[in-house]
Amino acid sequence: MKILLTGGAGYIGSYVAYLLNKLGYEVAIFDNLENGHKWALKNNKFYFGDIRNFSQILEALSDFRPDAIMHFAAYIKVEESTKSPYKYYENNVIGSLNLIKAALMSNVRYFIFSSTAAVYGIPKQVPISEDSMCNPINPYGESKLMVEKILKDIARSNFLKFGILRYFNVAGADIEAKLGQANKNPTHLITRVLRAALGKIPYIEIFGTDYPTEDGTCVRDYIHIKDLAFAHIEVLNYIKKEDKSEIFNVGYGKGYSVKEIIKVAKKITKVDFPVKIGKRRPGDPPKLIADPKKLLSLTNWEPKHNNIETIIKDAWEWECYLNKNPILLEY
Repeated sequence: MKILLTGGAGYIGSYVAYLLNKLGYEVAIFDNLENGHKWALKNNKFYFGDIRNFSQILEALSDFRPDAIMHFAAYIKVEESTKSPYKYYENNVIGSLNLIKAALMSNVRYFIFSSTAAVYGIPKQVPISEDSMCNPINPYGESKLMVEKILKDIARSNFLKFGILRYFNVAGADIEAKLGQANKNPTHLITRVLRAALGKIPYIEIFGTDYPTEDGTCVRDYIHIKDLAFAHIEVLNYIKKEDKSEIFNVGYGKGYSVKEIIKVAKKITKVDFPVKIGKRRPGDPPKLIADPKKLLSLTNWEPKHNNIETIIKDAWEWECYLNKNPILLEY
């Protein structure tokens, strides 16, 4: 089976490509390398291009002729989306619409979409099921929900089958595969606390301690990149076998607060890095925890790295590797 990954030079896309290769799939990557890296492409066929450029997408699909597309190319920073909403709607929505149109023209039957728990906004009930109301509170979440709606409408009148994966917080790395997050200016909490432990960031700022949670800080469901990657493959298998489209939450069903993450990171790194208290950021829900029952019951997905210390330990090994090889952040 041939699979094209948009954004396949980025953190999540590159690891999914790595697993697909191990399982014998033929992989191609379409990426503009804005947030990806050449070294993450490995030996995969590569098309340099931007999803906002329809002709570039169509040319890649016409040449590679994939059976399925896994779509990872998106801007993902919540705070940035509140300051630059046009950027998010142009890339995440218009770019995705270009990709879907090109997929239909190229007779691609299966489409896996990288969505987010941000579509839920501030949920009324936690853990969150796929049937929970979607009411995003930031442009990032809105842009992802718009694409979900587009996929649903188009799939009703076409042969395309989709699998939508609503990610919770992705973390961890695979030091043996030499793959992990490699961002010069990371916004993800676990990456930032580990950079603080390495002295790359002067301190960690906690954005608000007055949320309605046990310790007043935001709570998130963290999933290891290895388990997340396998979820994509299992969802693709499901929509192929059942010949139907479906939406899945991808998380573990357990949350950790900002303060808890900092505590575990200090334990793993053995570094008592500085922590400061700041104001709330716009667009941050107090608590996001997945109900993963649907993914567990309908697919063969089985989490194998469901441990916050494992997640942080693997991420720490990767950050130490990056620290010794800083050139990896440059290309």
